[in-house]
Amino acid sequence: METPDESTTTAQTPATGIAAQDWATAAADPQYRAAVVDLLGALAYGELAAFERLAEDAKLAPTLADKAELAKMASAEFGHFERLRNRLAEIGEDPTGAMEPFAAALDGFHRQTAPSDWLEGLVKAYVGDSIASDFYREVAARLDSDTRGLVLGVLDDTGHASFAVEKVRAAIEAEPRVGGRLALWARRLMGEALSQAQRVVAERDALSTMLVGGVADGFDLAEVGRMFTRITEAHTKRMAALGLAA
Repeated sequence: METPDESTTTAQTPATGIAAQDWATAAADPQYRAAVVDLLGALAYGELAAFERLAEDAKLAPTLADKAELAKMASAEFGHFERLRNRLAEIGEDPTGAMEPFAAALDGFHRQTAPSDWLEGLVKAYVGDSIASDFYREVAARLDSDTRGLVLGVLDDTGHASFAVEKVRAAIEAEPRVGGRLALWARRLMGEALSQAQRVVAERDALSTMLVGGVADGFDLAEVGRMFTRITEAHTKRMAALGLAA
């Protein structure tokens, strides 16, 4: 999730190879197809988990208006999940089977980063989800045009970014010492999110091959390093938007 004035972290490069193909052409490569199924499965479960988490976080909301806002965002996340689930079915894949390999890692991440209050929940949604979105946008640049359009569409901000920034900044202004606690929390989220992303990729051969350049226009190892640098820089900007030190 990005604030409106943020640019994406994805490097702008001309579309070549698979990135210039449509799904029907690109999917002829079985390794590429497997990587896309993994990617859509991971995204779909991530959206389903986001829906569940936002619905749960709504219980912590201090006002009825805040509760309604989170419920609206949860509904948007479920809509994203349905688009991904439907796409997996369209290409002849079982959506549940595609999601299952990622459930344990994502559930583990959410257990380890359960917020203790409303503000921590807002920071988690803003910081944690944005790191994941940055990562998927980087990968999207190397996907076929049909899959790229779907992935970028489901990464659209549901409105949580500006909502979180407004609420967190107001809380820090009212009680400045809250900022130190939330800054520590956000740093923990950054570390956990990057570790979780690396674990998921490492455990899925097709995804890892795509990232290190084994499938057409994938990343080389040096580009992987630059990718994580861009993600870290975007995180620093988001922390500043929240009024927190990275």
